Amino acid sequence: MAIACPVDLDILKLRAEIRSIYARVAADPSGEFHFHRGPHYAAQRLHYDAAELSRLPGTVTESFAGVGNPHAIAPLPAGATVVDIGCGAGTDLLLAAFHVGPRGRAIGVDMTEAMRDRARRGATARGLAQVEVREGEAAALPVEGESDETPSPRSGAS
Repeated sequence: MAIACPVDLDILKLRAEIRSIYARVAADPSGEFHFHRGPHYAAQRLHYDAAELSRLPGTVTESFAGVGNPHAIAPLPAGATVVDIGCGAGTDLLLAAFHVGPRGRAIGVDMTEAMRDRARRGATARGLAQVEVREGEAAALPVEGESDETPSPRSGAS
């Protein structure tokens, strides 16, 4: 298995483009994009619980652009610590926070400032003090390993 990209890929340019696209999604979720977004997509295509999605602020769910439903895997136990890598506007992050409850922790990591802001505002709007949103990328997570911040086995990208 290759550990480096075999073509001349400008990783910095790629990261900048990803940030730019998701900043546009945060600014105008109804804009033209090459991927699906929003709560209807999440419920219809990815089988999210529509009642649970309705508990979240529209400013969070309208920018949802996930590719899978990690909540369909298994229930999250109360008190767990969950890390959502690529948390975006916070749909999966805030749903996880509801499940782990006030004794748990839900840590979101995202590289796009506008999405992190949406996630933080959504957590505040729902009184989810157990949510923390951090700047970072999947290749260099800002989460301590082998500590009280060790993610649960269900951690993953949304």
